[in-house]
Amino acid sequence: MCGVAGLVGAHDDALLDRFKAALAHRGPDGAGVYRNGACALAHTRLAIVDLAGGDQPFVTRRADGGEVALVANGEIYNNPELRAEMPGVDFACASDCEPPLHLYLRHGLDFSRHLRGMYAIAIWDAGAGRLVLARDPFGIKPLYYAETAKGFAFASEPRALIDAGLVDARLDPAKRDEFLQLQFTTGADLPLAGIRRVLPGETVAVENGRIVERRRIDALPDGKPRAVSKAHALSELDRVLNDTVGVHQRADVPYAMFLSGGIDSSVLLAMMSRLNPDPVTAFTAGFAGPVHDEREHARELARAERAHHVEVEFGAEDLWTMLPAIARHMDDPVADYATLPTWKLAQTARAEGFKVVLAGEGGDELFAGYGRYRAAKRLLFPKELYRKGILDGLHVLAHDDPARVWRAGMARAGTDARRLGRTRLQSVQAQDIATWLPNDLLTKVDRMLMAHGVEGRVPFLDPEMATFAFALPDALKIKHGLGKHLLRRWLSTAMPKALPFSKKRGFTVPVGEWIRAEGARLGELVAEQDCIRAVCRPTGVRAVFADPSGRAGKAAWTLLFYAIWHKIHLEGGDADATAFDVLAD
Repeated sequence: MCGVAGLVGAHDDALLDRFKAALAHRGPDGAGVYRNGACALAHTRLAIVDLAGGDQPFVTRRADGGEVALVANGEIYNNPELRAEMPGVDFACASDCEPPLHLYLRHGLDFSRHLRGMYAIAIWDAGAGRLVLARDPFGIKPLYYAETAKGFAFASEPRALIDAGLVDARLDPAKRDEFLQLQFTTGADLPLAGIRRVLPGETVAVENGRIVERRRIDALPDGKPRAVSKAHALSELDRVLNDTVGVHQRADVPYAMFLSGGIDSSVLLAMMSRLNPDPVTAFTAGFAGPVHDEREHARELARAERAHHVEVEFGAEDLWTMLPAIARHMDDPVADYATLPTWKLAQTARAEGFKVVLAGEGGDELFAGYGRYRAAKRLLFPKELYRKGILDGLHVLAHDDPARVWRAGMARAGTDARRLGRTRLQSVQAQDIATWLPNDLLTKVDRMLMAHGVEGRVPFLDPEMATFAFALPDALKIKHGLGKHLLRRWLSTAMPKALPFSKKRGFTVPVGEWIRAEGARLGELVAEQDCIRAVCRPTGVRAVFADPSGRAGKAAWTLLFYAIWHKIHLEGGDADATAFDVLAD
């Protein structure tokens, strides 16, 4: 897991130094650069596989003598299998990121179709004068680009392009509006104008400073659900879990896991305990004060599986001191309150000596865990998700948007998700997997963990798991009003103490309560920010902070996060200060 950046255009050593400095947190174990003609590449390394020999960039030559170089951020889990399929290749090291370079020489732009893993890869083909960028199908690893006055640039994080002096920090008002209503943004464009995402599963070829070709790998299979008995499906699930969790443990450093006590992380704990002779280390977040959390349940599960359990408490004081740093690393903004405990979990995991953590993201989307999926099976289910924005109906917005322009990206994703043969449930799942999953959940995991030099692995988002789970019949996903039916059935045998069919409260961070304690002070500070006054009525802002319950609490949190994010990324605010000091500056 690493940071990558580069430019095809006018470059010098100072530019490469700025790239390395901006991405040092993603790769604290070393850095490398490559320059050939118009291209300059930079890489910062978090050493996970082949600790001694895996330094990047990797460079080889075509048969005609032309150089080809690669930098990558990610893990290629089928590294051993790929090497076995290329017996004539003289590999320079044992790194999992070297085989993609040789796959490119064999398959050109289709090289990524042979990869099983999470990745953001850049290849410079000097002979062809071509830059190739590729991102994994689920978008687990980020990759951004910008067409600038100095040339075509790319990086693992938008901030690296700004810190390198290639892009000015400017706001895109349309994407700002989408963010305020969804807490994340869809498609290729960001609230930071001029910077775009390489989309999940996309491979792009760049020549003479422009994208000349795009290819796309779908994360999900097409077609209707396959007919399968529950007994056979349970057997297949056990096989797939054993395989995918097994390959996600391939590392030359110790690994741990995040345990919330929910179904997905409990499944991971059960399988990791089966696969590992030594106790698994599991980190669980809890919250200070008289609020519900899952620590007690997680503690019982860890004890049942003989896991080493580490509890991490997050409180109001953590919110006010850590939020600016969190917003600094969330340069592609996500106002998901789960960023808060995830930040501290990653910080603790690194302090405990772990560079790799397995997490349960993707289980809800593939096995239908959300309430909206249960609603999707009802006859009166609306055709469109996210019809009401976070700020709608609260008398906060300065101007109404009856056309709800902010919904355009989500609407396009919904249309794309409704493919021939898919059930209504599958279409809703596919829409989430194209929008909410990469641009909220996976961005959160990447930024919060990589800020501390920790690699997050998500076994549920393995291609083998996705092919199996998405094609399950609806009845094996949702039954008797509960989602993730097949996972629950497997867990009831693998770890009965998880009580998988009992009704549990969802993972909730008590942000509303923390905001309420500082409501008057915060409301005034947020309402007076220029970035907030550009879109909101100050009286409406003060009102949601005065009583941050229900939908108003979510609105208050979103406005608070946006105000801090804007202050840091567009006004030069100090990310080392407290939230109150950032707003008061």
